[in-house]
Amino acid sequence: MNRELLTFYGLKCNPFATDLPVESLMATPAVESFCRRIEHHLLRQGGYAMITGEPGTGKSVALRLLAHRLKRIEGLRVAVLTHPSSKLGDFYREMGDLFGIELMPSNRWGGFRDLRERWLAHLDDTRMRPLLLVDEAQELPDAVFAEIRLLAATDFDSRAILSVVFAGDNRLVARMRRPDLRPIASRLRQRLVMGPADPDELARLLEHLLDEAGNPALMNAALKDTLVAHAAGNPRALTVMADTLLAAAAEDEREVLDEKLFLDTWGEPPKRRRARR
Repeated sequence: MNRELLTFYGLKCNPFATDLPVESLMATPAVESFCRRIEHHLLRQGGYAMITGEPGTGKSVALRLLAHRLKRIEGLRVAVLTHPSSKLGDFYREMGDLFGIELMPSNRWGGFRDLRERWLAHLDDTRMRPLLLVDEAQELPDAVFAEIRLLAATDFDSRAILSVVFAGDNRLVARMRRPDLRPIASRLRQRLVMGPADPDELARLLEHLLDEAGNPALMNAALKDTLVAHAAGNPRALTVMADTLLAAAAEDEREVLDEKLFLDTWGEPPKRRRARR
């Protein structure tokens, strides 16, 4: 949405955009509790945590909020794996970039040793383990899962030197039940399950987004109720519908979004009348 339209609606930003500033995101009590547990326990103990849920329930938002919160901790290294489906060689290349080490995929032992030495030094300096965040973790190849497990601990598996948070849909849950991933599943110290949001939670999310954007009166009450009902517990569905309505309203320069706009945009098209014989 361009600046002219934002000004027309009195908005500081598009409240329904996917790149909404992290400061404007809403953290539910469950997400807040998970972030505190990562900060005060996992970073000190090391090991694994997992965020799971159906698409659109807020897993990536939870990761964004967690990363933002933890990056404020002085000395903590937070790294984000951006290409989870990479094969083992590319995984090592990305890990080298993330942790500032020049790694040669052809010398996997050297990369393995250098990463662990870097993490051990960080642990000795800060008393906290570096943190690796992996979104869409259900896409990780089996070999990369195994390598992460071997990299993350030392001294006969008695000392964790890396903290890892996996986020993924329910395919990740199914994979964690497989025998080859039980060594990781058995070490999951924290878990956040993102389920369908109840109507009150969706209503609070909508109000929060409008307040943060600077125009809580952008939608009338009936439209808010309609959006909550049609979202069926899915926050992403709510924001996608709201974003579409905002774009449609901008075409007609409607100052307030209402339920008629919803019917015009999302409602079923009128049935054609049969021609008279």
